[in-house]
Amino acid sequence: MKAIAYSALLLSTSLFAAEQKISQMYDASFLQKVATLRDHALNDPLAYDITESLTTEVGPRLGGSENDAKAVAWGEAKFKALGFDRVTLEPATFQRWVRGKERAEILAPFPQPLAITALGKSIPTPKEGITGEVVHFANLADLEAADPNVVKGKITFISNRMSRQKDGSGYGQAVGARGTAAQVTAAKGGIGTVIRSIGTDNDRLPHTGAMKHDHNVATVPAAALSNPDADLLMNMLKRDQPVTLKYTLGSYFGDDYTSHNVIGDIVGTERPDEYIVIGCHLDSWDLGTGAIDDASGCGITMATAKLIKQHIGPLKRTIRVILWANEEYGLAGAKAYHEAHKHELKQHILGGESDFGAGAIYALGTRVDEHAMPLVDEMMKLLNPLGITYANNQSSSAPDLIPLRAAGMAVFSLKQDGTDYFDYHHTANDTLDKIDPKNLAQNVAAWVVVTALAANTAQDFGFGLTDKK
Repeated sequence: MKAIAYSALLLSTSLFAAEQKISQMYDASFLQKVATLRDHALNDPLAYDITESLTTEVGPRLGGSENDAKAVAWGEAKFKALGFDRVTLEPATFQRWVRGKERAEILAPFPQPLAITALGKSIPTPKEGITGEVVHFANLADLEAADPNVVKGKITFISNRMSRQKDGSGYGQAVGARGTAAQVTAAKGGIGTVIRSIGTDNDRLPHTGAMKHDHNVATVPAAALSNPDADLLMNMLKRDQPVTLKYTLGSYFGDDYTSHNVIGDIVGTERPDEYIVIGCHLDSWDLGTGAIDDASGCGITMATAKLIKQHIGPLKRTIRVILWANEEYGLAGAKAYHEAHKHELKQHILGGESDFGAGAIYALGTRVDEHAMPLVDEMMKLLNPLGITYANNQSSSAPDLIPLRAAGMAVFSLKQDGTDYFDYHHTANDTLDKIDPKNLAQNVAAWVVVTALAANTAQDFGFGLTDKK
């Protein structure tokens, strides 16, 4: 009994010591300032104003396009107008992909036009288009297992539909068809491929998105049908008559193009060479105005840093906001940043990216060392009043942080409600009216908490962590 009592005393003493250590990390006045700013942010319009500015003054900004350059100039000017201490442009070079003419129609047995869009990085069809019989597969696995004789000389069609999930997990289950259907079709002798759009809507607006492409691997022209048109094609196939499809894509690869990551720093007072990295991707697909993907993320993270500087002041570490270049079809900015900063990766203390729309945040996920969990606990105390719970310590953040995360940087993920995100994702419907300003402001309030607490401590969050995807 004495041994048990002694062990309990040690545990109690250890917990008390940990609580004392945390209390020394943040004085009460700082925590109160963060709480006050959190509450202020709930009614601050800055994030919405930034988002409106980007979608109105630039609009769609496909990597390598004329509007890509306009977006970079916008980002540099906006950081300066917001009073960031340091604004830097870092080059990111990639091969341009250009969208061209898009047209599709069923020729037989019942002629009808179809709503179609090229998948990002698709090769073009011949000028006269591709005409062929459609062969249907329920999913990518069925196409991969198909006898080449069934596919040879035909247009493959994959009909699997994405499921609607709050966390967007249906996307990962469906997006494989977009990624590799063209290469699998080519390997089996097919002449083209079309897929059901990777989206959860019923609008007659197709969803684009990048497919895998390697100039050394055979591929075929690839496109996505809107969900209603995929249903229409399915209904025709049910009649057990050959279905003949014709489609034309003018998309092509151009020359190399140099865009830029646009970086805004709020420089730290005690540890200026240690970075809390937050941000968004500056580019977008060209069908809409890139509002939820990802102008909203730019608005959220730029406003977060600006409000912290304005209402609390510079913190111990530098808050670095990165507007990443060409995320959509190559992660060019993410790769270029990693290469340019590979000598100082350990100075990147913690990172997070906002790239899942503008829905309200419901949970915090992290991927930090266990010794940093008391810091996460402190964050949660200030996040709980926003209706935010803790998810897990196996989170991955968003795509532009993949190279830094793989190198060992600790990351966090403020998880947004994505129930309707994939209704608009990569479509002409990705426009400003889809954003609720109140939800956007709630995002900023949460980002303020995590960013401020991470930037105002001398404790690290762990580096060299095993990459948990």
